[in-house]
Amino acid sequence: MAAAHKLTGLVSITVPVYNEVEAIGPLYQSTRQVLEGLGRPWEIIFVNDGSTDGSDEKLDEIAARDPHVRVVHFRRNFGQTAAMMAGFDHASGEVIIPMDGDAQNDPADIPAMLAKIDEGYDVVSGWRKDRQDNALQRNIPSIMANRLISGMSGVDLHDFGCSLKAYRAEVIKGVRLYGEMHRFLPIYAKWHGARITEIPVNHYARTTGSSKYGLERVMKVIFDLLTVRFLDKYMLKPMYLFGFWGMLFFLGAAGFTAWTFYMRTQGYYFTATPLPMMAVFSFMTGIICILMGLLAEMITRTFHESQDKSIYLVRSTRNFDRAGG
Repeated sequence: MAAAHKLTGLVSITVPVYNEVEAIGPLYQSTRQVLEGLGRPWEIIFVNDGSTDGSDEKLDEIAARDPHVRVVHFRRNFGQTAAMMAGFDHASGEVIIPMDGDAQNDPADIPAMLAKIDEGYDVVSGWRKDRQDNALQRNIPSIMANRLISGMSGVDLHDFGCSLKAYRAEVIKGVRLYGEMHRFLPIYAKWHGARITEIPVNHYARTTGSSKYGLERVMKVIFDLLTVRFLDKYMLKPMYLFGFWGMLFFLGAAGFTAWTFYMRTQGYYFTATPLPMMAVFSFMTGIICILMGLLAEMITRTFHESQDKSIYLVRSTRNFDRAGG
């Protein structure tokens, strides 16, 4: 790949925080140390996602000392996707790098990511090759989910769930995220022609706080993946999907009708057992639930975007009226 023009403008680090008061200080110090060695302006945007453990006071304390640090306080907990979205909305940099607030990402990986951006890539995704998490609760479900996402999306990455990624600002500015879809940002970027690469990054075991993830996230990933697939193929032509299933059910109805008449000619009554009817209604109910869920996702996006509704509410901010960099 031919080298692109090297970006020298502002680098924005965005960090969603939810009840990570013990991790905030060390994360800020290590990140600041790395950024000061870049030789380019920078900012750190902490998004307090409705923390109740004193994280808001700790963030305000850091922001009062360092004008490079900006803070966005939510009115309540809106979730990681909303916090990440707020970080992107408030970032001013040419390159935006989200990180987790639990200090499991290593800020020392940031220069390598920026070097890949300077090579001409639009998205650099971190790969936690040696992941320091519980194998049963986190690692195995993550491997399964990543393979599933890669297979269905056509974007070949090892670790969609790693928050540590670098984006050219123009790739993600204006992208709207909902639900738990922050992990699919590279897919959205790919749809818009972004050039994507992946590099191994360090990953540390959690030493403070507690994990907010569990096995239930696998089910959420599956539902979100169905939604992403639907939006990719049918957002502008949903009748292709609904019409297909409609015709399939019409054919099924015709088939069952023909079978009913055939069984009657053989001396059998189709209503002699409830099992065929139960199977038909169960299958139809499952399909209807999935299709209604996808339809609801589309309606939700139309509601938010047509009326410019935000998926989060900001209580207050710090340092956005002060010059950092």
